[in-house]
Amino acid sequence: MSPAFGKCYDPTGAVHGVPTFPWKYAPNGYATRRQLRAGGLRPGGQPVAAQVMRRAARRQGGVSVAYLYRLDLAKPVRPMTPGRATALAAAMTARRTCPECRVDVGYCIPTSLGMCPGCAYSSSA
Repeated sequence: MSPAFGKCYDPTGAVHGVPTFPWKYAPNGYATRRQLRAGGLRPGGQPVAAQVMRRAARRQGGVSVAYLYRLDLAKPVRPMTPGRATALAAAMTARRTCPECRVDVGYCIPTSLGMCPGCAYSSSA
């Protein structure tokens, strides 16, 4: 067993507080939020059941963690209602509309600019 594997292997949760497994070695019956969503499920208010961990030089602390949830306690995703669809469409329209020229540019405006690139670069020149 490599030292990196040993630091990430804590199936009882004595070291990290929750059962911890190395990346790609989680037992069956657990899934991340993205895996749940891909299967049409959501955590449904359950607490984090376990985590997977791997070394990551770019991360502060040197580790990358993904939380796992139990599949047997997961609930189905709530269906999209007409009201939620309307609210989502309005939010996306607001993200695509430039506050300077008031034009829907067809994509989400970069938050680093705060306006469409045409307005951002024409005013700075």
